[in-house]
Order: sequence, then structure tokens, then C-alpha cells
Amino acid sequence: MRSKSLLVFVSIVLVSAFVLSACSTPVPTPTEAPIVEATEAPAASATEASTAVAAEAGLLPEVDPSTVSGDIISAGSSTVYPLSEAIQTLFEQEGYTGQHTLSSIGSGAGFERFCKTGEIDIANASRGIKDSEVEACAALSPARTPVEFRVGTDAIAVVVSKENTFLTNITLEELALIFTTATKWSDVNPDWPAEDILRFTPGTDSGTFDFFTEVVVQKPQEIKELDDAKALVLAASNLQTSEDDNTLVQGVEGSPYAIGYFGYAYFNDQAENLTAVSVNDVVPSFETAEDGSYKLSRPLFIYSDAEIIKAKPQIGSFINFYLTRVNDVIGEVGYFPASEAALDEAKMKLAEILK
Repeated sequence: MRSKSLLVFVSIVLVSAFVLSACSTPVPTPTEAPIVEATEAPAASATEASTAVAAEAGLLPEVDPSTVSGDIISAGSSTVYPLSEAIQTLFEQEGYTGQHTLSSIGSGAGFERFCKTGEIDIANASRGIKDSEVEACAALSPARTPVEFRVGTDAIAVVVSKENTFLTNITLEELALIFTTATKWSDVNPDWPAEDILRFTPGTDSGTFDFFTEVVVQKPQEIKELDDAKALVLAASNLQTSEDDNTLVQGVEGSPYAIGYFGYAYFNDQAENLTAVSVNDVVPSFETAEDGSYKLSRPLFIYSDAEIIKAKPQIGSFINFYLTRVNDVIGEVGYFPASEAALDEAKMKLAEILK
């Protein structure tokens, strides 16, 4: 009996010890599941990666002109022409060996070749595209949707010969008289000579002509249609028009009673022979063009189409080069840079197309 009780006691002790041992044993930490590396998707091309960054940051990938092949055809504004020519020269100096045909024919004629005949890749313009021109682009087969890229700022210079000793400043009202109904300088201001006004202006295909007429004649006189204001200007006596700004320069240089206007670059190139007249006591400069105090300042553009850019990589490469390098040459050409915001917006448009 005693031994049976002892056996029971020993059993109870052993069971208690086993239970206590089990409770005091630390619970093992669960083993982490093995990390499985995800299979990488095919790497994006360098171009895709860089344009994705460009689209987000407003910047564009670097272009190596020596790797660009294929021809480029651009035409349009005589004002934008020297800027595009400078970019073209730089593009060629850095290795581009294709053929770039660049023509100075006026903004309107450039839009006609871009939208009506579809024969050019890039239209240069010193004015925004008109609704009628956009409609003409849409009617092409295949249709085109013009994309506007801001490349700079121009201030139209009103110029006279160095021999002119009576004109240093002019008002918009006086300009309107000079380029419309006045015959002699004294008709505008009795203190000026009683000599015939000799007028030299860009031609009717020029965006410069349109802009000047709109700002100086149409809006101040509240003429409803720009064409009516243009007709008033074209009816003026002793008027010579030309799409070639060099012809206008030579005409103004030839007489102390001549007056003309054209892009600031052409004045800058001929400053030794011409005098730029201030308008409303404001001279053209980057500051006055950007803040609008110089009333004859306006933006400069190039236009293309997304499908053209995608189908012809050389067009996208050239526009990319243009937008990223334009400020390297624009001062030498004689124009003023576009604002940083405007240039970044242009870059963003191109980056979105190239994605």
C-alpha cells in the first residue's frame, strides 16, 4: 500500500515536471518566408527612359546630331529664319549630315506649305497659327494637328537712316499716320520736314506685317477685320514691300526720309547704318519685350505635327536640339529668349510626343 502510494506520488511529480518544462520552453520565432526576387520586366530603351524623365521634369534627352539621319524641310517667317538658320548651322557643326532645306517666305506662306500642301515638316512663324490654317491642316490627308513650340521673343524695330536727324521717338498714333494716310512727314508733325515719307514694310505673307498692322492700326482704330486694316496700309503712297528683310534694310539706308520696320535681329545686324526709334519712349530690350512695355514685341514659334515627329525621327531630334540649344545662339542672332516657363512648356510638349 505504501509502495503503491509512493508510485503514484512519483508519477505526479514527473508529470508536473514535464508540464512545467513545456511551459518554460521559449516559443520559436516563425521562420520568415524566403524572399523571391520578382522577374524583371524587359528594360526600357534609353530613349524611352529619358523621355519619361523629360515628360516629368520638362527637360529633353540630349541629342547627338552625328547620329541623326534623314532630311528636314522647314519654311516660313523671315523673322524666325535667322534663328532657325543659326540652329541649323550648329546642328551641322555637331555632326548632322542630312539635307535641311530652310526657306524664308513669310509666316503665312509657311503655314500654306505646312497646312494646305503638306510639303514641309516644320513651319516657322512670327505669329500664332490662325483657325483657318488649323482647319486646312485638318483637311489634309493624312490630317495634321499643328503643335506650337515657343522658341524666342522678338521686338519689331522701327528704323530710320543714320542720316535722319529729326526722328528719335514716335508714338503709336504717329506710326499709324505714317503707315496709312500721311503723305509728308510734316503731315504727322509740323516740326518734321515737308518731305515725302518713303515706306518700307514686310510683305503681306509676313507675320511681322500682320502683327504690326494689328497693333498699330487695327486695334487703336477699332477696325473690325485685320484685312481691312491691311488694305488701309497697302493703299499708302511711296510704299515698297518685300518678304526679304535685307531689301527693306537697304531701302531705309538709302534716304533720310525713309522709315521701315522688321525683326530686331535685322536691325542688330545693321545697327551701324540704321537708327532704332523708341516707341512711346520705350526702347526694345529683353526686359521691355518680356514685360510688354515695348508695344511691338511678340513671341516667335516653330510648328510641327506629332505624327510627323513620330514618323520622321530626324524632325523630333532637330526640334529637341532647337529647344535645348536655342538660348546658346538667340542673343547673337539679335532676339530675346523666351521666358523659362514658355520654353519648358515647349519642351514638355515634345517630350510627351516622344514618349
